Amino acid sequence: MGDFTGFTHVIFDLDGVLLDTEPFYTRATEQVVAPYGKVFDYSVKAQLMGRDALTSARTLVSALALPISPEEYLARKEPLLAAMFPEATEIPGAADLVRLLHARGVRLAVATSSSTPHFRLKTAHHAWFDHFDAVVCSDHPDVKQLKPAPDIFIVARQALGAEPEACLVVEDSLAGVSAALAAGLSVLALADSRLPESAFSGARRVIRSYAELDLSP
Repeated sequence: MGDFTGFTHVIFDLDGVLLDTEPFYTRATEQVVAPYGKVFDYSVKAQLMGRDALTSARTLVSALALPISPEEYLARKEPLLAAMFPEATEIPGAADLVRLLHARGVRLAVATSSSTPHFRLKTAHHAWFDHFDAVVCSDHPDVKQLKPAPDIFIVARQALGAEPEACLVVEDSLAGVSAALAAGLSVLALADSRLPESAFSGARRVIRSYAELDLSP
């Protein structure tokens, strides 16, 4: 039985799942914190992945004891990210997977902690995003709380007109997996190799790349 068998609707996270934007966040953060003699490593980054910008900023400022406010940190990082986002490349295999699912008649959505302006910058050069039936960003009016709260996946499921049992979520972050499970949805975890499989308890399967997928009908 294939990994998508039985699911008529699939909801994808964006960063690290469809587009390889995570290095941009790392580079921008390193540029902001370096003048203060701080090191931004994966132990800190893992706490930020999948979270909204302000929550991530608060966590980072606290973890690194930065002498600036979360809001100032975001203000300094914003132009750096805006310049990088249009260069985003696909996660290997993501576009082909989206095209295959679309061809099979599966309805697709994106549920991302990115704002709408950031989503547009990231996807501007990727025509395959036209295959998505719905996009729910962090600034959607019906999303009151962001991941790990379930709101964004509930809104995405409703936008697709799907029942929970018909939906599969593809996520790479712990916060995102928690949010999808809290929304009552099944989860396929596309996990970073630096995180143990055991960290994604509750996911129906954990993979390290799309090459591992069973795409049989």
